[in-house]
Amino acid sequence: MISKHSFIEFMTGAGALTFGDFTTKSGRKTPYFVNTGCYKTGMHISVLGDYYAHCVMESGERFDALFGPAYKGITLAAATAGSLYRNHGVNLPYFFNRKEAKDHGEGGSIIGYFPKDGDRIVIIEDVVTAGTAVRESLQLLKSIADVTVTALFVSVDRMERGTGGRSTLDELKDELGINVYSIITVRDIIDSLPKGDERKEKIEQYLERYGAVVDCNV
Repeated sequence: MISKHSFIEFMTGAGALTFGDFTTKSGRKTPYFVNTGCYKTGMHISVLGDYYAHCVMESGERFDALFGPAYKGITLAAATAGSLYRNHGVNLPYFFNRKEAKDHGEGGSIIGYFPKDGDRIVIIEDVVTAGTAVRESLQLLKSIADVTVTALFVSVDRMERGTGGRSTLDELKDELGINVYSIITVRDIIDSLPKGDERKEKIEQYLERYGAVVDCNV
């Protein structure tokens, strides 16, 4: 069943969503952690692709290819493309980048579909914290062809503020002009926990400190 609750259960079952005391790359102490590197079986990647594909279809976005930034985005883009074809009859190409370009064999930094001028591209990522990888992906794609990145799809929106008071995803949307979609948000995770659960309170406290400002006029 494709639902937010079932996705949270899937994440915890795979060990991709855990609770405890962690430190993010930004140095923030967080009571929960999302690690898509914990998906490691055929079932995991097949089901994960189904959730991403469902999110893509629900968005209504129209595009020509899916891009998965190295390294975690590679598997995510491939799994999403496979599920789009298998479950929705949508057959679109995908591609990804190497961290370092090859100077032998087929060469270059792109593997799979090679984008061309006028293409509409969507980026498939895991979790965006500061947005650095997304900005780097946009620069890479623009250096290859005159493409338009129309949307970004992630598994979890942490709803944390970026460089200002707004969320990183909102900042990316405004700065880069792309639509941003997530399968779930941290609020969905909070709502999935039973009333009185200590984990619920800790995440709420974390959001009080690092959560993004919500614009009520939007």
